[in-house]
Amino acid sequence: MHDRPRPAGHPAGPGHPDDPAGLEPPLSGTVVLSFEQAVSAPYCTRMLADLGARVIKVEHPRSGDLTRWFDDAADGMATYFAWLNRNKESLALDCKRPESRPVLDRLLERADVVVQNLAPGSARRLGLDAGTLVERHPSLVAVDISGYGTGGPLDHRRAYDLLVQAESGSCAATGRADAPAKPGVPIADLGTAMQAASGIMAALLRRGRTGSGAALRVSMFDTAADLLGFALLYARYTGEERAPIGMSSPIVAPYGAYPTGDGRTVVLGTTNDAEWQRLARDLIGRPDLADDETLATTPLRCEQRDRLDEAVAAWTSTLDLAEVCARADAAGIGNAEFNRVTEVVDHPQLTARDRWRQVGSPVGPLASLLPPVITAAWSTPLEDVPGLGEHTAAILAELGFDPNDFPQGET
Repeated sequence: MHDRPRPAGHPAGPGHPDDPAGLEPPLSGTVVLSFEQAVSAPYCTRMLADLGARVIKVEHPRSGDLTRWFDDAADGMATYFAWLNRNKESLALDCKRPESRPVLDRLLERADVVVQNLAPGSARRLGLDAGTLVERHPSLVAVDISGYGTGGPLDHRRAYDLLVQAESGSCAATGRADAPAKPGVPIADLGTAMQAASGIMAALLRRGRTGSGAALRVSMFDTAADLLGFALLYARYTGEERAPIGMSSPIVAPYGAYPTGDGRTVVLGTTNDAEWQRLARDLIGRPDLADDETLATTPLRCEQRDRLDEAVAAWTSTLDLAEVCARADAAGIGNAEFNRVTEVVDHPQLTARDRWRQVGSPVGPLASLLPPVITAAWSTPLEDVPGLGEHTAAILAELGFDPNDFPQGET
């Protein structure tokens, strides 16, 4: 890693008076330079920032990251941007202008990692594609995030989460056969971000052994296709596809959402024969179904899904939600409440474990969830969501440039 000053707000290292327990995050000292927009690259770099990396987010001086303007619901800031961009510094730089090249070159000399998800062809024209960067800086880990990868008839296309999910079959595997749907979370974007972050950390480990960097390429289409998993393999080997069935599974039954007596919805079901026996005998009190040889195996139960759903719903409808869940727990049957998103905000599993925090931003403190990885081995930085170009002057000065030569961060 390059030896560089620690930016303001980043945790102190082990043995430092501010860090007596030695809880420095594992990527502390790693500098990530990101040319990012939307979700896939920003979520990738947020994951790295949450692990202690210094992330310098390069944004166009006038437009910035497009998600800055999606809404203003987070006390005046866009919820997408607030979610994806804590722990980052914003450098306003027009990379197409020749005056910006010396700044970029100096940043690249200091960077450990470069991430970009610019429009198809843009990175190569700017000399910021992974292959070019690693050729010029052999110890660099550089990542190209694209919609469809390099080569093939679609590599020229712009790609957004919905478009990739539609193209990859994800939407056809969601919803119902007569009403395909996009999953509510952008899984093509988020899955790609996780693949990229995993690749980056593997490349950094490799660099620690060999001293060599790596050029990585990750596409949303490849990620979405991989996430289809069993559904894609089933189609390959049978020439058919299982029709989606809403809040259920095409491969096990009974398994789905059922009404309760107090007007709520419970989700429960079985994934194997032993669970089926417990559900039928111990939970819903139907030994006749448990003894029915035409329901003895998972494939057989799937053939009679409607019959089983009717039996389960008849039982859940007689009890309130809490009682259904309590009895399912006692019987060893997986269960969950169906919650609206507004109900998850104050979900007891989040509040009891103190998962909400606040981070700073140009509009004031904003709510932010702690990262999913929990450990006592290091601290988790939770620094501000940056304003557009907020760190431009400081970064330019750090690099040896006079910020006055770049009015308002424009170069």
